[in-house]
Amino acid sequence: MTDTLPKILRKNYEKYGARSVAMRRKEFGIWTEYTWDDYYNHVKYFALGLLSLGFKKGDKLAIIGDNDPEWYWAEMSALAIRGVAFGIYVDCMPDEIKYYLEHSDAMIVVAHDQEQVDKILQLRTAIPDLKKIIYWDQKGLWNYRDDLLASFEEIENSGRQYERDHPDAFENILQQGDSEDIAIFCYTSGTTGSPKGAMLSHTNLLHTVKLWSSADNMQEHEDYFSYIPPAWVTEQFLGICMGLTKAWVVNFPEDAETAQKDLREIGPRRLFYGARLWEGVASLIQAKIAEASPLKRWSYNFALKRAGYPMAQCKRAKREPDLLLKILYELMFLLVFRPLQNKLGLTNLQVGYTAGAAIAPQTMELFHAFGVNIKNLYGSTEIGVVSIHPDGDVKFESVGKICDGCDVKISEEGEIMAKGPAVFVGYYKNEEETRKKFKDGYYRTGDAGYFDNDNHLIYWDRLSEILELSNGSKFSPQFIEVRLRFSPYIRDVMVIGGKERDFVVAMINIDYDNVGKWAERQHLSYTTYVDLSQKKEVCELIKKETDGVNHALPEDVRIKRFINLHKEFDADEAELTRTRKLKRDLLEKKYEKLIQSMYNGKSTYKVETEVTYQDGRRGIMQADVSINEL
Repeated sequence: MTDTLPKILRKNYEKYGARSVAMRRKEFGIWTEYTWDDYYNHVKYFALGLLSLGFKKGDKLAIIGDNDPEWYWAEMSALAIRGVAFGIYVDCMPDEIKYYLEHSDAMIVVAHDQEQVDKILQLRTAIPDLKKIIYWDQKGLWNYRDDLLASFEEIENSGRQYERDHPDAFENILQQGDSEDIAIFCYTSGTTGSPKGAMLSHTNLLHTVKLWSSADNMQEHEDYFSYIPPAWVTEQFLGICMGLTKAWVVNFPEDAETAQKDLREIGPRRLFYGARLWEGVASLIQAKIAEASPLKRWSYNFALKRAGYPMAQCKRAKREPDLLLKILYELMFLLVFRPLQNKLGLTNLQVGYTAGAAIAPQTMELFHAFGVNIKNLYGSTEIGVVSIHPDGDVKFESVGKICDGCDVKISEEGEIMAKGPAVFVGYYKNEEETRKKFKDGYYRTGDAGYFDNDNHLIYWDRLSEILELSNGSKFSPQFIEVRLRFSPYIRDVMVIGGKERDFVVAMINIDYDNVGKWAERQHLSYTTYVDLSQKKEVCELIKKETDGVNHALPEDVRIKRFINLHKEFDADEAELTRTRKLKRDLLEKKYEKLIQSMYNGKSTYKVETEVTYQDGRRGIMQADVSINEL
């Protein structure tokens, strides 16, 4: 019975063995392939190595590193011997890592490289129960002499020795695995406080991928490009769980710098990017077109306006395009859209997914206009995936229709609620918070939404983040923010209001690269991010972009003033979560005086703020920030 992930791995091993590829990794410019035989044996011997260290049922294994086969092998090894695995984002600082290790009771950490090992070694006195740090990239670690450290290969070798003394131990424990065993912890983003460890069982995970697979016609042996962090639950669903249940080929890029090139070489059929990443790609396209020759710029704009957008609108309205539009679109596809897809590595893409935050409808429409089938979906760590766009029924402002088998309703307060086998077991060490999140058997997501006339789910915003002005006008900050981020010149933005405030204001992060290139074309000199952001011409540029969004908003909730912030919002300073969601309460408190100056009618404000550098050092930044009227 294949009711756990390791049992599915064994089934694939028995079915495909060395005849079929399970994974590819790019190393030194060459793709290395791993068969199902390789996958299974790495898991087997690493799991036995964990047993030799005293790891047992219910113990916790932490993993911190980039997307690599070793991450998958380590996680599946822990699950095979009925342990629990969880991921930590690679850019977490030591204090954050300390929280996760203490809260989870992790006894073993699997780390990618020297950078991550050094972070954890700093914590050895603070985490006395830590038994072993296992690394898989030895670069820079050859001269480390510490009993706490071991390489991935050493643990596998220990596993081979353990097997000689304990024949059939791995297969026996794997077979004992139960579908209700806790498989993984996924820590929440922590936008409203300390991250909570959501416990997910094998049943939760397998039910989610079953619903998702049937809703979107997933096929076996598809190529999948593993790019989003495995610490995020979506990679758990797609790369790890769907990769096993559908025997996909999971492809790992060499590093972030080569990811785009690696993506083009693989040409996957499935790809998941967070909303911010799709928006970043859209901004890159617009910035590149702005730099192109007049002929290329004209061709792109003509193709979009005359063929791409009209075709996307026909599909959205489920209306048959006329013959002339069909012919023009096919021509523009060959001359403009297909080459663009190829540049982005999306030539073979059947579906591109997005979730995790609201995405601008303009971004969705842009990709559909040049033939990239992006689908929005809705779900969370606690409830799995509950809605997705069906083929031929993509509404850019919605998050799709409810998957068959999901039970979702909207409360009287407008809150999205869900129940079913995919709903998580609870929060680790936090029964009280778990109880608070359920009502009449439904999980309370905390998200505001509604169903439209076509039964599409419309996600509005977090209930707690829908704001009201002093005149009673209500608005969603996120609704405005995602539309502003569609601009190639705006990287991030926080929209602000409240019952004690008369109008809406915004703090904007310019996109340094794109605005810098724009400034060069305008023959504007600048030195630093601060200098560029406060240029009068740049403020006028951002004002024009903001005006464009304002025209689509009701008069009462339009942005009246904005500032180009002197620095980017930074996850290392706890201003963002690791998935780049705004920590609004912290930001409002940190920039309280700056925000107040926008409401007091000042034209400039002198800021002095503490910043954290990449090496952990802290410093003070001073700047005069212009307050701009709209």
